[in-house]
Amino acid sequence: MAQRGQYRRAEETEEQRNSRLSDMAQRRQGRRAEETEEQRNRRLVVMAQRGQGRRAEETDKQRDSRLSAMLQHARERRLNIIEGQNHHQIQTFYAARNVLN
Repeated sequence: MAQRGQYRRAEETEEQRNSRLSDMAQRRQGRRAEETEEQRNRRLVVMAQRGQGRRAEETDKQRDSRLSAMLQHARERRLNIIEGQNHHQIQTFYAARNVLN
């Protein structure tokens, strides 16, 4: 039975795939909207335990790669913030200049 699902997915178009994933996400959101705080906490605990289990099994090389990716992501985020601040300063400068002229 699982093979039939895999076969159908191999033939689906990108639009069909996106539609299927969107449906799945909407169902997941519906379930989450109905869950209690206790259920949410239990779900988050299970997620954390899975992450700890994966990390316990990872090699030093995998750990270094994961930490490197986290560092790169943080650098990109900081760069985007700085670029946004610079853009705002430039807009403010030109707005003030136009007011003075």
